Amino acid sequence: MPDLSSHGSESGLVYDEKVLRAFVRDGRLIAIPAQERKRVVVLRFLLEWRFPDDRVYREPEVTERLAEYHGDVAALRRYLVVARFMTQAGGEYRRFAPGEPRVAEGAANLPPQG
Repeated sequence: MPDLSSHGSESGLVYDEKVLRAFVRDGRLIAIPAQERKRVVVLRFLLEWRFPDDRVYREPEVTERLAEYHGDVAALRRYLVVARFMTQAGGEYRRFAPGEPRVAEGAANLPPQG
């Protein structure tokens, strides 16, 4: 499991752990959080755990890696891009550049999934 300690204060880490306990069971995402703040925690977890390297990931590989955690891979791919955790162009995905803002304005406007 990725180290979440670099993602904010101790209270932030406690919140992240609480969210992950609520939404991850037996190594699978049981639902995509409807609340943006919780969804961002889950997306950050997926990014760090399944896409640790700063390299190009082809869409079939992204789909395969996300399918191990949840069936709605299209929503997860879209959320990763809208929240600016990853970029997407021409069927290729890449982690967003370090230091750039992560959550895009309007990310909350996507329909919740569960």
